Amino acid sequence: MTSVYLLEHVREHPNGEEDLKIIGIYSSEAAAQAAIERLLPMPGFCDFPDGFHIDRYPVDQDHWEEGFIT
Repeated sequence: MTSVYLLEHVREHPNGEEDLKIIGIYSSEAAAQAAIERLLPMPGFCDFPDGFHIDRYPVDQDHWEEGFIT
C-alpha cells in the first residue's frame, strides 16, 4: 500500500466556525466513497451532503513540515 484515503466531513456554522469530523482512513478512494454513501442518510450528514472530503495521503511521508504557527 502506497497511499491511504482520509475521509472528513466539515460543517460550517452560521457564525463561520467549522465542525470537522474525521470519519475514517481507507485503503482506496472507492472504499472512502462507499463510506460516504453509507453515511449520507444519517442525521446531520443528510443536511450537509457537500461536507464530505476525501484526501489522498502517501504513506511513510511527513505531511506537516512547517512547524507550529503562532
